[in-house]
Amino acid sequence: MAKHVSETPATQFLKRNGVAYGEHPYDYVEHGGTAESARQLGVDEHAVVKTLVMQDDARKPLVVLMHGDRTVSTRNLARQTGRRSVEPCAPDVAQRHSGYLVGGTSPFATRKAMPVYVEASVLGLPTIWINGGRRGFLVSIEPRVLVDLLGAQPVHCALAD
Repeated sequence: MAKHVSETPATQFLKRNGVAYGEHPYDYVEHGGTAESARQLGVDEHAVVKTLVMQDDARKPLVVLMHGDRTVSTRNLARQTGRRSVEPCAPDVAQRHSGYLVGGTSPFATRKAMPVYVEASVLGLPTIWINGGRRGFLVSIEPRVLVDLLGAQPVHCALAD
């Protein structure tokens, strides 16, 4: 049985909205990414979803949810969202927008409301593991929660790694 992790803004948000979720703490490894969390938790990295804070050409932030074993094509993302360009935010800028430390960014209960885009194939998975608002802490949820609660819009912007 996994140990209970104290509440984060993300888990408080999920509870308030009646979302059933599993708590999955692991030992955070700097630059370990989704490969490390998937390995420690014994889950497929494809089902571990990373939360990426990006910005468009007007420096407006947006969130992209992507399979852990895939990379975002910023060109495809920009084209599908009607933007001229999209690029990752610098870590300090991402932290300012999300309110979370990089490596612990959750799409739930971000400091600033941002549009959320999700790689369409993520929505076809039975369960996803996504950051619970702290480094070394994932929550498992049904992917439809991303659409139901965050209004995540499906896009096709994955590059195979």
